[in-house]
Amino acid sequence: MEKPQLPLYMQLADRMARSVRAGTLKRGERLPSVRDLAGQHGVSLSTAVQAYRWLEDARLIEARPRSGYFVAARPPRLPEPQVSRPDPASRMVQLDQLGTQVMTLSQDPSFVSFGAACPGPGLFDQDRVRRAMARAVMRHRDLLCTYPLGPGMEEARRAVARHALGLGCVLQPDEVVMTNSCLEAISLCLRSVCKPGDVVALESPTYYGFLEILQSLHLRALEIPTHPRHGMSLEALQLALETQPVKAVLSVPTLSNPLGASMPVADRRRLAAMVAHHDIALIEDVLYNDLCEQEDKRRAVKSFDTTGHVMICGSFSKTIAPGLRLGWVEAGRWGQALRRTKAAQSGGQSGVIELALADLLTQAGGGAALRQLRATIATRVDEARQLISESFPRGTRVSDPAGGFILWLELPEPVDSALLYEACLAERIVIAPGLMFSASPRFRHCIRLGVGGQWQEAQREALRRVGRLAQQLLRHGERAA
Repeated sequence: MEKPQLPLYMQLADRMARSVRAGTLKRGERLPSVRDLAGQHGVSLSTAVQAYRWLEDARLIEARPRSGYFVAARPPRLPEPQVSRPDPASRMVQLDQLGTQVMTLSQDPSFVSFGAACPGPGLFDQDRVRRAMARAVMRHRDLLCTYPLGPGMEEARRAVARHALGLGCVLQPDEVVMTNSCLEAISLCLRSVCKPGDVVALESPTYYGFLEILQSLHLRALEIPTHPRHGMSLEALQLALETQPVKAVLSVPTLSNPLGASMPVADRRRLAAMVAHHDIALIEDVLYNDLCEQEDKRRAVKSFDTTGHVMICGSFSKTIAPGLRLGWVEAGRWGQALRRTKAAQSGGQSGVIELALADLLTQAGGGAALRQLRATIATRVDEARQLISESFPRGTRVSDPAGGFILWLELPEPVDSALLYEACLAERIVIAPGLMFSASPRFRHCIRLGVGGQWQEAQREALRRVGRLAQQLLRHGERAA
């Protein structure tokens, strides 16, 4: 059994933080005194003080002179984005270079970036990763001079199968294939089940990287209405499966990018049954599952798959180390086809890096590190939503994801996100315009903000500035109308 490695005060603070965010502890509610808190949880006074200090730093509680500790006022509940209503017809994807430009500028240190959905290095234990890499090189240096072939190192595939137990899945290590990234895994799945011109159903809005893959494979995108909290509408998907020649469904049931929606567990079971009934593939991206604050929403659709129609893809770039650039896939009934495609397309990955990943996945303390990561980014997202409520135009709608570090903003319609993007660039700020997240010219008044990178006063002020620029564009649009 893995032993938690978080300090005792952090374990206590994490439990209280989750109660605050869930609404169990209400804003303005008085909290126990330090002495009472220590007695209730059987900890020392110093541990209780440290827990309260951490919660103060996270702006979840506040100390009032001569009165004690109280739950801090949370950001006002902002209206959430509306359910998307995409075109009912599929279309070929024709993207410009906007997504590439956003990602390139997001890596430029002279810009303050909210454009990428990438966690910054400060969120990870870099020394832990470095030590794992050093051990792998020292013990298996011969692999550096050996061509990597096959589905991946056995140790890595076993570690992935063990990790998948936390997603509710029982995977056979022999059926797991290591890949260069989660995106490569998804591309391999699509290449294994589709041919040019086939229709792929996916969320709307959807991750622009998915659209890039569909474009490169000459596949048609059929965008399905998607709820900002509950994800893809299964009623709309069912209608699409009955009326259109859908060949595959591509879905991110947990913390979808960019909406941050998480599908209810009952819908996950239903989705697995739907694709089995229609004899098509569901390509499930579980990249963000470990970042979800709600434990039941970490369960993969694959866990309900009894027929092999679910192809599950993941990586650890959001939770352990983005620089490892490793993904994995278990392709169900299309496993052999995917292995052939993988061998022809890219061969294997670095065995040394795979062994380092296996080391990291099997070390004690991984669960505690994930809890700390979830707590850190939840605090950051809370603060970002507060800044948005203060700085952006009245009528702005904002997602409220149960984890992760992405926010989707629906601005008043006179605000053109392409113009906002250009105005931000002029001030060395990067955002992701909504146009990136659909095969149609929809979501022009929306933006995605990623707050996983650096988070200091420069980033806070830049976010306020984005809001002020949006207000200027709104006033200009209203005058023009």
